Amino acid sequence: MIEIKNIEKSFGETKVLKGVSTIFETGKTNLIIGQSGSGKTVLLKSLLGIHTPELGTISFDGRIYSNLSAEDKRELRTEIGMVFQGSALFDSMSVEENVGFPLKMFSNSSKHEIQERVNFVLKRVNLIDANKKYPAELSGGMQKRVAIARAIVNNPKYLFCDEPNSGLDPNTAILIDNLIKEITEEYNITTVINTHDMNSVMEIGEKIIFLKSGLKAWEGNKGEIFKTDNQAIVDFVYSSNLFKKVREAQLLGK
Repeated sequence: MIEIKNIEKSFGETKVLKGVSTIFETGKTNLIIGQSGSGKTVLLKSLLGIHTPELGTISFDGRIYSNLSAEDKRELRTEIGMVFQGSALFDSMSVEENVGFPLKMFSNSSKHEIQERVNFVLKRVNLIDANKKYPAELSGGMQKRVAIARAIVNNPKYLFCDEPNSGLDPNTAILIDNLIKEITEEYNITTVINTHDMNSVMEIGEKIIFLKSGLKAWEGNKGEIFKTDNQAIVDFVYSSNLFKKVREAQLLGK
């Protein structure tokens, strides 16, 4: 579980996060949504320790990040997996080298142990016989699965995903959503996903927070989002005719 309390973050005179509080639950897919400039990327980077909030606390299973020693912070980072927007694979490394990179950097595992773990996670994301391929030889969806394998290779307690469906066709995006959800439940990970994809909200939004102008404007799940009277989230979600029709059907079924 990750708990944030009254997080405030500014850049110069601009306050980007304005007292955001929430709990990201273990074993669930927790989504952060909002328009560009809403603060969702800054919030994600604050959770990762890239940005330091001026006020508020971020706790990882009771460990307040700002109170940790440098050594404890390094230990916490070994418990974190990250799926970057665009996958961020090393072009000069093969699939198995990309996936094994965190273990080589942050563990004392032997070469044999690393190879076994790499093979295991590649099988888990349905990438068999892709070990020796290079990123340029893979489709966008396959690259994303490699990125997920790399993120989970060190058995993380916390998984962060930044726009994991960016650049993918709708069918592949659904497959990636479902894979992330399956892995979250299977390994009981606290997963936090920064997304603008409303299809992801509909598919895997077990816990959703909606940011607007640096404030938490709404919080709920994928079922509640279709029935809410909160005008800010209604305007955001139902800006297309498709979601307007879904909302109308949901309200009629109350």
